[in-house]
Amino acid sequence: MGQNTDRRALVRDRFDRAVGYEGAATMQRVAAQRLFEKLQERMEGRVPLRILELGCGTGFLTEKLRNAWPQADIVATDIAPHMLERAQQRVGEGLCYRIMDAGEPDVSGPFDIVCGNLVFQWLEHPQQAIARLGRLLSPGGILALSTLMDGTFQEWRTACAVEHEESGTPDYPSAASIGEWYPSLFNGGWETEACVQTFSNGRAFLRHLKETGASVPRAGYRPMQLSALRRSLARFDAQGSVVTWRLAYGCFQKPPRAGVFITGTDTGVGKTFVSACLVKAWEALYWKPLQSGLAEEAGDTPTILSLTHCAPEDCLPPAGAFQAPLSPEAAARAEGVTIDPASLALRMQEPERPMVVEGAGGLMVPATETLMMCDLAAQWGLPVVLVARSGLGTLNHTLLSLEALRQRGIAMAGVVLNGPLNPANRETITEKGKVRILAEIPFQADVSAQSVEGIAQTLPSWADVRGGA
Repeated sequence: MGQNTDRRALVRDRFDRAVGYEGAATMQRVAAQRLFEKLQERMEGRVPLRILELGCGTGFLTEKLRNAWPQADIVATDIAPHMLERAQQRVGEGLCYRIMDAGEPDVSGPFDIVCGNLVFQWLEHPQQAIARLGRLLSPGGILALSTLMDGTFQEWRTACAVEHEESGTPDYPSAASIGEWYPSLFNGGWETEACVQTFSNGRAFLRHLKETGASVPRAGYRPMQLSALRRSLARFDAQGSVVTWRLAYGCFQKPPRAGVFITGTDTGVGKTFVSACLVKAWEALYWKPLQSGLAEEAGDTPTILSLTHCAPEDCLPPAGAFQAPLSPEAAARAEGVTIDPASLALRMQEPERPMVVEGAGGLMVPATETLMMCDLAAQWGLPVVLVARSGLGTLNHTLLSLEALRQRGIAMAGVVLNGPLNPANRETITEKGKVRILAEIPFQADVSAQSVEGIAQTLPSWADVRGGA
């Protein structure tokens, strides 16, 4: 269930009766504007064809969606029928208005955008709902959410606590909990902000909660005695009748196609061998966007052909190939060439078939004059497989690489450890890096098609890696 049945009915009833919502919902308007701006930024000028909005309320966000993308088919939903009626009055006809619990989406995708403003703090199982919603998105689609978080209305809670009373305001999710709300293999992340709102007095604050439908108490709360309420209100007024709203905004993008981006903690860790094993295991396409060092070797694309015996057309040609054994940017400059970033657009042949995209060196290797390899990883939107050594020195390199990926909101498919089995390093990387170890590949004295075939049989399937994405 999206919520406990009794509590869901209570939430629906309170919002249905929130007749003063339009005039009182100041912060709801602010949050809708912020979420819309983040959504527009993530869309990068693309035009959506279908949009699903969760918990539309009286239509603050709905109106912005309609004005920005008038050609889109918008499905606006809310659990409260009267809220939907007010949204329709605000935005008008031409949209599909539908009663729906955000925790139990019962619509058919795909959608280019799924969004919801200040909805997820009401759900009993938000991560499960997010996973369901992710499956409703089209490739490259955006999931954009905002929620209240722990610390909201702390001033009122403190005033009550000083008077040895408990506030009835809900226990909103913590930042740590919200950080675990994301669709598997989607790029993106959460940002937070604090907004302060001043009321004329404590009674005006409590009236505001009622007018916006947010007066649903937390489970098990027992209302204060009138005398205790008066003391708490007096304490709140003495503190300035101010409350802080703590908000979190999450924007996540579904991978635009099936596949992974292969990078390493540094050069020479075995990216190409691992790429070959994945190509073989998944019957995948292969693309090495930028190749350098051709003066000293044949290059990775011919190596993949030799190791996997895949069809030549399954190995897509590089966008740039250079002689010097340097970073792509430096190798291109040595030849008097400038790499055009437009040539590095993700290849979309057979988009439902996995593609193994192999980077050059590690994440911080310059790819062009303006882009590092990590920038390309973010641009392509594919989950990353990080190849690392299994032995001494790997912890620092691996954990730093994982941190760099997370700071950029790049999804991780997992880590592959190359070399002698090292249970201690595996455990540390799993625990400290909060990442899946996809495989541990022992040292291969003979790198050949036969060894690739053997390792490929031990790797997880593409369906297993993809999961519910």
